[in-house]
Parts: sequence; structure tokens; C-alpha cells
Amino acid sequence: MAYKKISPNELQDRIAGEEKVVVLDVRAEEKYTHFHIESSQVVSFNIPKTEIFELKDGAELSALPKDRTIVVTCTTGNSAEKCAKILDGLGYQVEVLEGGLTAWKETRK
Repeated sequence: MAYKKISPNELQDRIAGEEKVVVLDVRAEEKYTHFHIESSQVVSFNIPKTEIFELKDGAELSALPKDRTIVVTCTTGNSAEKCAKILDGLGYQVEVLEGGLTAWKETRK
């Protein structure tokens, strides 16, 4: 496993920093539309996990940058981990938001 996990607090600190943070939300579009991590410092992508699961070796997602760390998230973190494993294998620099958006919301209260 080459990808790391990032806690909601670490992500919050990163978003508060100078650099833009790339977040990939792998939930279904309806869920993403209802709620996702938003900030002027966040570049947010929504690519449902079903699309990522279908990627073949050597495939690329043109929307995603390969030269930046991408924080992958879902509701609880399980799907994000599976997607991170696939993306890591395709040469993307990925981190998984620990506990997913459920944990993120908890820390935001």
C-alpha cells in the first residue's frame, strides 16, 4: 500500500494553508451535489467509484493532475481506499481521507 491516510484535522490544516488542495470525491453524483468539501482552497472533482473500478492498466483520468497529491474521499473511507489503490497503481499521488466525509463532518461541528 503506497498511499497514505490523512486525518480530517490534517486536511483542514492543509486547506488553511497556501496551496490549493485537490480532492476527489468518489461517491455518486447525487451525494456529491448534496454535500462535498468546499473551500476557495479546494479543487474538487467528482468521479464515481464505478468509473474508477473500470479503469484499465495505463488508463488516465484527464481531469486529474498527476503532479499533485489527490485526497480521495467517500462516505466512510472504504470506497476511497479501493479507488486510491487503483489510482496509485496508475501513477497518481493519492491520500485517503480517514473516515471519509462522515469523519469530516464530525470534526466540523
